[in-house]
Amino acid sequence: MGPKLADSVEALRAAGNHSFRNGQFAEATVLYSRALRTLQAQGCSNPEEESILFSNRAACHLKDGNCRDCIKDCTSALALIPFSMKPLLRRASAYEALEKYPLAYVDYKTVLQIDDSVASAVEGLNRMTRALMDLLGPEWRLKLPSIPLVPVTAQKRWDSSPLEYHKENTKGKFREATTAKGRVSSAGDVERARILKEEGNELVKKGNHKKAIEKYSESLSFSDMESATYSNRALCHLALKQYKEAVRDCTEALRLDGKNVKAFYRRAQAYKALKDYKSSFEDINSLLQLEPRNGPAQKLQQEVNQSLN
Repeated sequence: MGPKLADSVEALRAAGNHSFRNGQFAEATVLYSRALRTLQAQGCSNPEEESILFSNRAACHLKDGNCRDCIKDCTSALALIPFSMKPLLRRASAYEALEKYPLAYVDYKTVLQIDDSVASAVEGLNRMTRALMDLLGPEWRLKLPSIPLVPVTAQKRWDSSPLEYHKENTKGKFREATTAKGRVSSAGDVERARILKEEGNELVKKGNHKKAIEKYSESLSFSDMESATYSNRALCHLALKQYKEAVRDCTEALRLDGKNVKAFYRRAQAYKALKDYKSSFEDINSLLQLEPRNGPAQKLQQEVNQSLN
């Protein structure tokens, strides 16, 4: 007898979470999609689980830069469970990336009605305010879409929603693995993230890149604001010839720190391996503007130049 359908959904979601933690976003997307199809085939309503799967898949789309599909999945998740924190934050990020600043502003503002301590929403709202003032002028607020009023029952939902935010944590050592974005890391979380990153560094020195990826990924589940952790994980992906994953991690590292020289260098290496010589050359140029005498970058520039000519 095969596994129960509900168990299959749970297993697929857990597998998707594992792939996401390890930076395998395309694989995670496939697993979450299979879980959604399996759940929908049951024919019985389970809006909480379905909303989580849409939200998780949206996180993969966002990591891959597929903002439009991210928005679609977040909207589906919110139709099932209105005022869910993570879909709102992810949709806001996607709107911002697409320069749809009024819509991003509304989502960030909605998140802060739910919980006004969410740092990423505060920062996002500040960015949108500046952008909208520049774009629309001093009366920009009059040109915004309506901002929904969050009912009291939905406020601080993430503190009382064990299915999405705590279920994975009770089952194993990793936290629920969609993303830590939007969650305010405590001092303890930051310290735990630092320790795990150092453990990853030690594994890299021993040449155990696969295990190091797991450590860096676990570190990021506690605090995802450390640029070096992403660029370190990218180094491991490079060593394992996982070039697309290396590009994604370097891009995230540079989003957090636009002067991360290692991230520019490693992304240039990954682009070169993917035969995207133009992008590789652009990253090397950006690096050399920061460090004109960087020897490895100069050597890589010569190699890429030969491939371009």
